[in-house]
Amino acid sequence: MRRRDREVNDAEKIEQIIASCHCIRIGFHDNGQVYIVPLNFGYEMINGNYVFYFHSAKEGRKIELIENSPYVGFEMDTNYKIYEANIACNYAARFQSIIGNGYVSIIDDSEEKKHGLTMLMKQNAGNDDWTFNDEMVNAVCVFKLVVEQLSCKEHK
Repeated sequence: MRRRDREVNDAEKIEQIIASCHCIRIGFHDNGQVYIVPLNFGYEMINGNYVFYFHSAKEGRKIELIENSPYVGFEMDTNYKIYEANIACNYAARFQSIIGNGYVSIIDDSEEKKHGLTMLMKQNAGNDDWTFNDEMVNAVCVFKLVVEQLSCKEHK
């Protein structure tokens, strides 16, 4: 990171920033091009690594890319605000952001899918008291991103 003065290393602060995000953007490698998909998510920490959970349709470009090119980059940001000035170059922005890399994989196990959906609902609805029947679980694809590396940045 070029601007070390903006780097966030505190694990609690990183957790707070992730918790305040509503969207994660995943960048897939697609035959020399990048395909970026914005997604809502759920997450947890497992064995010292963040794991993000997602749901989607069972087919499509994203699913093909997960199966064929599972190493991805991701970005998430929150608390953006522009600070205006009388001179264009004096404009500034406040933000918190996280970028990183990891591996995505489709979850086949029904109980793990339910867990992933629960984590997704916890992030988006604020609680984890949900029940998913087999019909619901079988109707969607649930996949996860296991983070290999991330960096966090904050500009106040």
